[in-house]
Amino acid sequence: MVLPAQHAALELRDVPVPEPGPGQVLLRVLACGVCRTDLHVVDGELPRPKLPLVLGHQIVGETEDGRRLGVPWLGWTCGRCRYCTTGRENLCDEARFTGYDLDGGYAEFAVADERFCFPVPEGYPDLQAAPLLCAGLIGYRSLRLAGDAERLGLYGFGASAHIVAQVARHEGRRLFGFVRAGDEAAQAFALELGCEWAGPSDGLPPEELDAAIVFAPAGELVPAALRALAKGGTVVCAGIHMSDIPSFPYELLWHERVVRSVANLTRRDGDEFLALAPQVPVHTEVEVFPLEQANAALDRLRRGEIRGAAVLQT
Repeated sequence: MVLPAQHAALELRDVPVPEPGPGQVLLRVLACGVCRTDLHVVDGELPRPKLPLVLGHQIVGETEDGRRLGVPWLGWTCGRCRYCTTGRENLCDEARFTGYDLDGGYAEFAVADERFCFPVPEGYPDLQAAPLLCAGLIGYRSLRLAGDAERLGLYGFGASAHIVAQVARHEGRRLFGFVRAGDEAAQAFALELGCEWAGPSDGLPPEELDAAIVFAPAGELVPAALRALAKGGTVVCAGIHMSDIPSFPYELLWHERVVRSVANLTRRDGDEFLALAPQVPVHTEVEVFPLEQANAALDRLRRGEIRGAAVLQT
């Protein structure tokens, strides 16, 4: 599935099997998760993708020698800059990203730098493993940046939230879910996954929060989350793209509240999370689409109709 120049929809094309370069591995794609970041690329909100482009950065693939590898968003870094040499490779100025700078997994075959791939944990079928590679990894990094918050709010109950909720409950945290007003299905899903309260994202929970993670790409949720925070609390913005944050009174930020973002992931995040996921154990709920229906999957995701995560199967 190729996103051509100046088009906002994917085209199904016959393309040759890619040739791996030095340090790269050829993968037969078994499954590829559909991410909101893919929507941002298709909708032109991330403005400089390589074109034409094969989307997809939650790839589960099989190597020619039979190994299952996962390919995440972070596809390459320089390894030399001050970010790479201080454990912050996610901030590398020269980083290349799968399904954006590099062709991804909405295809039958993909190539990837093997240094940035992860062994897929045993016990996870291909379809259930795919969401771990972005929804899970970004959720995990967001949770770490939320600190040791006991009372945690999750804004936007999609693919990432449904994974991070399981990890947070495993760690003994108390969860509060925030969904679009009137979305009773999402509210019920949040409660099923261990939230002790779930309600509209523009409302207040029954108790102050120690931290909140905003997964929805809606800037107006940042002041809403600040209003829900206790003193010293943190709002973590987990998305790669967000609409503008509206102005808000300094009073919401006062008392040492913090607003911070999450940018990409490091390979250390991947190693830690993929070791932790089977221990929880994390169960991913997926809706499966054949590769030819990638546009339908993206449309369903755009309308907020996916429970859990959408995954393409080749």
